Amino acid sequence: MAKSAGQKLKLLYIVKLLTESTDENHPVSTADIIAYLEEQGIHSERKSIYDDMEKLCNFGYDIIQVQNRLGGGYYMAGREFELAELKLLVDAVQSSRFITTRKSRVLIKKLEQLAGKYDAGKLQRQVYVARRIKTENENIYYSVDSIHRAIQENRQIGFRYLDWNLKKELVPRVNGEKTASPWALIWREENYYLAAYDSREGIMKHYRVDKMGQVKILKEAREGMEQFAKVDLSDYTNQTFGMFGGEEQIVTLQFPNRLAGVVIDRFGREVDIRPLAGGRFCIRARVAVSGQFFGWLAGIGRDAAVVSPDAVREQYRRWLADIVATMGLAEDIQKSMDPQKESQEKDI
Repeated sequence: MAKSAGQKLKLLYIVKLLTESTDENHPVSTADIIAYLEEQGIHSERKSIYDDMEKLCNFGYDIIQVQNRLGGGYYMAGREFELAELKLLVDAVQSSRFITTRKSRVLIKKLEQLAGKYDAGKLQRQVYVARRIKTENENIYYSVDSIHRAIQENRQIGFRYLDWNLKKELVPRVNGEKTASPWALIWREENYYLAAYDSREGIMKHYRVDKMGQVKILKEAREGMEQFAKVDLSDYTNQTFGMFGGEEQIVTLQFPNRLAGVVIDRFGREVDIRPLAGGRFCIRARVAVSGQFFGWLAGIGRDAAVVSPDAVREQYRRWLADIVATMGLAEDIQKSMDPQKESQEKDI
């Protein structure tokens, strides 16, 4: 390395050394810095190191000089992220379903570089989340970037919607070619969803981003501004169970008082809770009446009751009856596949 070129890079190498290899408990001496620079082909003297440190401090680097009986040294005190902040980011990356296992490792490796080599090992954490399933769609990061750019540039997007097959592969859905006007990305129940306007049907729709393949920005301008302006995303995501659409209706639901937290978690703190006699309460909320909504109610069990409207009560009753009927059909099929077992049961 030419002397002039090396001297131009000198301050950068010093910053690199201090950032990657020092902390409060591991300062580097002036002799260490000189030796490190020599390895990079840069000759330096003790006096010039003092001058370099002064320049870096004047520029804004938080470099601390310590003195001790062994000679002391320098370390980088101020960093972009504190260790506790980096630990929090690592935990978020590891526990996120949205981020693939491979990408999680890559991101954590980059976060380790921000901590310095002595604290990097402290970021080797393992967060265990019950039933954690990581996405396997590596292209999701590029899809999100394309969607953001389309929103910023006021453009429509084209994409191919995907489905899982029995081989556990994401494959293109039949007639899955889509064109939509993207308006917002929503993080809901550990997944990214795109809120977009469908011009052909004239309505707002939601799409799972990890099931969107081959996302491309089109030249056509977005449509649906008027429809999107009517949507309160915060309220709508609480109303739309599992992000699966259905006819929106105002329903009255009744629960025991002990389930207040469950209701608030689902509908938010703004939900109108009205106390009733007998240790119960009711709410009125606008929901997308769908199988996802009924599934949530069924998960609570007999403690959840649909009070009104009557049409929704009847829909819920039919939905439950269909499930019971399906279970009976499954039992009949099982018996027909095992006639010997059926004969034994009759003997008993």
